[in-house]
Amino acid sequence: MPNTQAWNLGEWQQAYHSGLKPQELLTSLLASLDSNDPAWITLISTEALQVRLAELEKQLELAQGDLQALPLYGIPFAVKDNIDVAGLPTTCACPAFARMADSDATVIQKLLASGAVVIGKTNLDQFATGLVGTRSPYGAVPNTFNTRYISGGSSSGSASVVARGLVPFALGTDTAGSGRVPAGLNNIVGLKPTRGLLSTEGVVPACRTLDCVSLFTLTVDDADALMRITAGFDAADPYSRRLPVSSAPFPAKPIFGIPSAPQWFGDQQSRKSWEWALQHLDALNVTLIPVDFSALHEMAALLYDGPWLAERQAAIDELAATNPEALNPVVHGIIDRARNMSAVDVFKGEYRRAELARIAETLLEGLDGLLMPTTPGIYTLQEVTDEPVLLNSQLGTYTNFVNLLDLCALALPAGLRQDGLPFGITLAARAGRDSALTAFGLRWQQSNPWLRGASQQPLASTQAFLLPAEKPDMSNMITVAVVGAHLSGMPLNTQLIEREAILLESTQTAAAYRLFALPDTVPPKPGLLKVSSEKGAAIAVELWAMPLRHFGSFVGLIPSPLGIGTLTLADSRQVKGFICETWALEGAKDITTFGGWRAYIASLA
Repeated sequence: MPNTQAWNLGEWQQAYHSGLKPQELLTSLLASLDSNDPAWITLISTEALQVRLAELEKQLELAQGDLQALPLYGIPFAVKDNIDVAGLPTTCACPAFARMADSDATVIQKLLASGAVVIGKTNLDQFATGLVGTRSPYGAVPNTFNTRYISGGSSSGSASVVARGLVPFALGTDTAGSGRVPAGLNNIVGLKPTRGLLSTEGVVPACRTLDCVSLFTLTVDDADALMRITAGFDAADPYSRRLPVSSAPFPAKPIFGIPSAPQWFGDQQSRKSWEWALQHLDALNVTLIPVDFSALHEMAALLYDGPWLAERQAAIDELAATNPEALNPVVHGIIDRARNMSAVDVFKGEYRRAELARIAETLLEGLDGLLMPTTPGIYTLQEVTDEPVLLNSQLGTYTNFVNLLDLCALALPAGLRQDGLPFGITLAARAGRDSALTAFGLRWQQSNPWLRGASQQPLASTQAFLLPAEKPDMSNMITVAVVGAHLSGMPLNTQLIEREAILLESTQTAAAYRLFALPDTVPPKPGLLKVSSEKGAAIAVELWAMPLRHFGSFVGLIPSPLGIGTLTLADSRQVKGFICETWALEGAKDITTFGGWRAYIASLA
């Protein structure tokens, strides 16, 4: 049985395409999970898994056995326990509130329709009130790198199970940073979409006007794929919006505003990691402009010091009135302050929010987005126990204002601090620029690849995940086969993304090629040589559709001894693709037996 730990979406997908079955992989996975793990509140039963697997087979039959029609076929995921999954309790980390969900939230429906399988519900700061991951009767969720430290919250369990590689993705929610802070503290990707892009129907609200469903993944491309699967207008959700899933990418040289006076609250290790990140962003041809964040910090303060607390009160008003002892004391103390707020306070707060939003609009003029630390630091479990409110507030320094300003945001790993704990950066942009965020995030991922969560597995070997083919208009496109550093997840893939190329499929060449690792190339590159069918083998390639108007500039980037020629694929199609001059193969290492560049790079790691 293969070890599925820290597999990304593409690796799960490839496993099923190669003939493995959900019955064997998911039964083994569920048996390996520990119900006493504080990251979980509820795991599905073996009986429920068998029911879901039977449903999955019916889905595949209806799709006439076409796995491409079910892109998430058999892929397990976890769900924050304030999102309804039919047949499982929704607790919001409050046993007195718990109720059995009789229907799936809209986002769950979309994932199940794509073939995904819910494995369990995850722990959270009670009623999604907190950024620490400790405010739960089911236990504090520890950091995946060092159990003395917090995981971050409120989506603590979801981040933990992804970072440990138990599932390839998990759903969280985000009101003040709950989909970003635990991502930053556990070395994973956290995508907080534009409000209303993903439906919140079936989600227990924290602040209903601000809430978002968020996505935790190991890679940026997985987050982008899941966004495309789950996004869409939902008439059942009054706050759903008709927003395009796709948006134009940032310019080749984007301009990001960074805090002119970043706040670290004494954490010098995070400060040094931030300086490292800025240096590496400069290498990506990014212009960084220091800006005054004071209006943003004032906006952030409104979320917990202003009338938006009344929204949290509204969500649990009956329970708070009839059974207040059921609430976590810190959570109750925060929300109970809303009882002293009036309707006048609400309007005054909204007026100030609008004033600050106008200031923020001016601040964003000429910028493609804001770039900031995900958090100013990280705290031990004991420190948060001793100072639960102040430290929680500090964690939200760069997150609390985002939803109030109607921004989308992407939290990205940015290396490990000197103490071995993760550091993260977050990019925020105007509403609707979600895919621009993920496109840039992919550039960051390819230039500064991280380990997969808390595992020791590198990103270099991740398999590309394929959505059902959206047939592009090929009348003005050319199909290009890539074999090495331009593969998805590899260092030069951004040259394709920047030219609006679309990934069509993963396939193989005809069995008439040999692959070589070229010496002294930066980044490392292979050379593909056509030989006779008796001496050759099939080599893994990806096919990308590129607009003709960009093809010339792409070819102009290709250095000697590489060039573009015509490749023959396994199904006899002929496409444009990378070839290598034979003189350059002297002294090169023959790596044909690996079957492709991705497998060779993985062997080095």
